Parts: sequence; structure tokens; C-alpha cells
Amino acid sequence: MTDNQQVRLYGGWRRSRGIGLGNLTPVQTAIVLGTLVAVVVCSAIDFRLLLFSVPIGLVVVGLTVARWKGLPLVDVVTQNSRWRQGKKAGHLNFTSGVVTLHEQDHDLPGVLAPVVPLSVEDGEGGYYGLSWNRRTGHLTATVHVAPISTALANRAAVDTWVSQWGAWLARLGHTPIVSWVQVTVDTAPDPGSTLEDYVAERLSATAPAPARDLMRDLVAISPAASATVDTRVSITFDPARAPEKAETFAEAVAEVGRVLRGLQAALGACGVSVLGRASAARLAGITRAAFDPSARGEVARALAIHPETRQESNPAALLAPGSMAPLSVEEHKDRYDHDSGVSVSWVWETPPRQHVTSDVLAPLMGPSRFPKRVTLAYEAFPAEAAAAKLENEVNAAAYRAAVRNRTQRAETAQDAADRERAEQAAREEAMGAGLGLSSMIVTVTVTDEKELPRAVSDIEQRAGSSKIKLRRAVRSQAAAFAATLPHGIYLPDVARRRRR
Repeated sequence: MTDNQQVRLYGGWRRSRGIGLGNLTPVQTAIVLGTLVAVVVCSAIDFRLLLFSVPIGLVVVGLTVARWKGLPLVDVVTQNSRWRQGKKAGHLNFTSGVVTLHEQDHDLPGVLAPVVPLSVEDGEGGYYGLSWNRRTGHLTATVHVAPISTALANRAAVDTWVSQWGAWLARLGHTPIVSWVQVTVDTAPDPGSTLEDYVAERLSATAPAPARDLMRDLVAISPAASATVDTRVSITFDPARAPEKAETFAEAVAEVGRVLRGLQAALGACGVSVLGRASAARLAGITRAAFDPSARGEVARALAIHPETRQESNPAALLAPGSMAPLSVEEHKDRYDHDSGVSVSWVWETPPRQHVTSDVLAPLMGPSRFPKRVTLAYEAFPAEAAAAKLENEVNAAAYRAAVRNRTQRAETAQDAADRERAEQAAREEAMGAGLGLSSMIVTVTVTDEKELPRAVSDIEQRAGSSKIKLRRAVRSQAAAFAATLPHGIYLPDVARRRRR
């Protein structure tokens, strides 16, 4: 039976724009206008001051207005300066001590340094893992899910899943304890350990030799023809924002567990099968495999579910002191060297400008010959602040239109589309939709540095097929790499804390 329904399109992503001159932000506009006023005041005091104020003003305006590869020049200069300072201070290298006089803890590099995994009772006789950021106080829980394929699904069912996912995100605006959510699709060629162990346990010693040889040959070539796909939803909680302040750390963890139970149950209506919460050992195993891709087989064996006990085979091996952290890492401006792998990370620069189908990201998230992680992050605005935020966006669009009319400039197609999307977002929010900041981070890893150009080309081609534009995280490779792991590292939050 065929489905004659019209293909449903989705879209409406929009970069936030305030009241500014042209493409300048409000802060940049204030700097430019303040500089012009300062020059005028100097000329009024003494005309000779123009010899000094005009060159300085031109430098300030130039740094504020000029752009380098789409980024404000002042931001590029600042980032380059911080990079050089970090390199001079030795912050780009990390070496784990192999022999020390004290027992090592879970020492991770960079922005992951304050993160440790915790094992928490779930109230039902089991345990699950939390990533505790000792610097910010955030607690991150990870839920493993299995997406339902849309290949043979009815379009009406797909529309329902998408709407339920939108409702789930809108619910976050009414849950102040939730800071942000990250959905990660982790794909890699199968290490072969799962199939190898499965076949080895069942291979009969009395079977004919050609049959045994055939099975071993099939196991040997299977990693080249199969892939592992791990989809997880990481929810980061800030206990300090809970309606009722917790007096102890145990009470904060208990409150996180209560909120997590409701969010996890609601995920089942979003087109995924909820597999359960990740344990502390699984969080450590994901981190270990990301830093050391050659250890994927070892990690898979340690996390394999025992057929009799239905428990992980050897979680203690992944939670032992120092087992999660890499032995050494080195950050370069365009790549990240770590243990047995080399990674390159990108950030989302431009979303699809047109309306797209529900499977637009399938080319980017689908398995490839290289291990990769695609993370979609969402930070919800509080429900009480969403309306005011969108009203400001609509007013800013109207202000820019008024300025164009006053200066007798025609409205460009980009400005018209931006204004329409701002008005559309305001209408949808008034009907109950949520508002949030979306971002994406993509990381690809190779075990042979010679394969890096091929892996980079593969990711950029897939991004083009998904109608998005990625920008390599230059001089931020370590932070972007960490943001794809299930520890609640959110790049906008890292940037905000850096500016404080």
C-alpha cells in the first residue's frame, strides 16, 4: 500500500539577532557608535586631537566590524592570543603518570578535568551512572535509546514522533533544574569482539575443519562490513536551580533521579525505544574508547551483558583508578592527538536555510568507515522568558526594516526570510512551542594519521548532503572533542564561564 500524503517539511532555525547596524550585534553597534562619538567630542575640544583620535578610532572600528572567515576579527585575535598563552604555559599537552607515588584518580584533560563518574541507586534495586562536574556542580545522566527506523514507517507516525519530540523539548522550559540536553549518535566499525566471542563460545570442536575455518574467516572480515551504532540522550541538571534547594548532595542526587524518571518515560513517545540509563562503567567505557579507539574491543568485552547474571561482565576494569583517562593527549589548532587516535572536530555554523524532511541528518549520522560522534545540543529558555525573548527579536527585525525604509534601501531576501522566521517563532511560542538554543558538534577519529584527509573529506561531504555547513573548531579541538562525550560539556556554557 502506498502513502499518497504530501511530504511533511520542517524548519525554522534562525540565528538570534538583536538591534544593530547591519550584521553587527548590539554590543558591536554600541562600540562603533561610542567610537564615533568619542572622535566628535575630541574634535570639538581641540581640532588637533583628531591626529590621535582618528587613527585609534579606525583601528577600534576595524577590529569590531571586520570579519575573518565569517568570524569577527576581534574574536579571532582574542582566541589566537589565548591559544598562544596556553601553548606557552604547556596547557595543550597532557601526560598521565604511569608510575606515581599516590593512587591516581580519574584525571581527564582540559575541560573534562573536574568530571568524575558516580554510581547512584535508581530506587528500583539497580544503579545508574552520573557524571559530576565538581567545578560547576552539574550532574549529567545518560539514557541509551534505539531509534525506530523511518524507512518503512507511515508518514503520519513520523509526524507524531517529531511533534512529540518537540513537546519533550518544550517541556524542558518548564523544568528549571535541567540546564541542557545533548543527543549523540556514536558510530564506528564493529571491533569484531562481540561476534568473535559469540562464535567462539558456540563453535563445536567436533565440527568439520572446513566449516570451522569458514566461520573464522567470516568473523575476521565482519568488522569491514558491519558497524556499531550507539544513540544516547545526555541530560544535564543543575541542582542549584531546583525549585526546592537541596541541603545535601544526596538530596540533590535524589531530586535529579525523580526528574529524570519522568523525562526518560516521555522519551518513549519520540520515536525511540528506551534501553535504560547508562551505568558509571559504561560512561567510563565510552570515554576510554573515544580517547583510545584501539581499545574498543576490550571495552566491549568489559561491558558485555553476562547471559546468566544479566550484568556487565567486568565493570570494575573500567572504573579502576586511571583506567578512564588517556595516557597522553596533544592539542593542535586543527586536530587532536590522543592515545591511539587522531580526531578532528567541527561546530555547526549554518543550519539548513530551507525547510527539510525529517531524515535530513541521516547522511551525516549514518555509519562510515571511521569512528565518529555527532552531538546535537539544546538549551531551553525558561518558559516565562521565551515570550519576551521572541518579542525582542520581532522588534529588532521591525527596527531594521524601519532603518532600511528611512535610508531608502531595499529589503534583501535574507532580511525578509529572517523577519518571517522571527514572526513565525513568536506565533508558535504563543501556541505552546518551546524556545531554545541549538548547536551541533561533529568529531571523527582515525587510528592512522594518513587516513585523516579522507575522514575529513567524508564528514564535509556528508554535512553538505545534510544541507548544513560545518566550521572546523580551530584552536578549540580539545573542548569540541569533550563536548561529544556523555559528561555534560556544553560549549556555550564553557565560553560564558571563561568570560567571567
